[in-house]
Amino acid sequence: MEKQNILVCDDDREIVEAIEIYLSQEGYAVTKAYDGIQALDTLKKQDVDLVIIDVMMPRMDGLRAILKIREDMRLPIIVLSAKSEDTDKVLGLNLGADDYVTKPFNPLELVARVKSQLRRYTMLGSAVAETPQMFRTGGLVIRDDLKEVTVDGEPVRLTPIEYNILLLLTKNKGRVFSSDQIYERIWKEDAIGADSTVAVHVRHIREKIEINPKEPRYLKVVWGIGYKIENIKDGMA
Repeated sequence: MEKQNILVCDDDREIVEAIEIYLSQEGYAVTKAYDGIQALDTLKKQDVDLVIIDVMMPRMDGLRAILKIREDMRLPIIVLSAKSEDTDKVLGLNLGADDYVTKPFNPLELVARVKSQLRRYTMLGSAVAETPQMFRTGGLVIRDDLKEVTVDGEPVRLTPIEYNILLLLTKNKGRVFSSDQIYERIWKEDAIGADSTVAVHVRHIREKIEINPKEPRYLKVVWGIGYKIENIKDGMA
């Protein structure tokens, strides 16, 4: 089987070399670029399965490169951004990036995100629409008829309470539920001390469905209000 090719683009050569080591250990081929122009040239000449690209680079930055890539290519893109570049990170996602990793990053987390995006893009060709028994957002899929949860095709084991909380939120993607509302719907009783009880279960759900529970992609806190599941379109973050 031919190796999947990952294009890594960052003007910091040490970061590129470090990423190459970890991806190579996982069996990926790695192509390197050091600015947006080099990345675009590479994409014209080689088959690439996924792009990892920094935001701040000389000649052409990552944001402009993403915009050019998305003119005619659908492959997954992961943005690298420093903590001080939150605005650029959001802009990158809006321009068409699929995910982001914040510098300094854990290389194992980056590898996990690469695997996740490649699985998700593989699934898109055969993805089916939601049905009354199937709910999805991004790579998160719930088959309520089978009581089955998968993330990017990988099964997730939840307790009955965790499953019911996740199902409630996923059925109502984008809607914010308070702790009291979640408690009353799931436990079927008055919400007394609901905040801490619901928070513990939400934390456990995040640990099972998120690559990095501290920067969740799916299950978000709306501070002072409650919780929601993001409504993520295929190929978007």
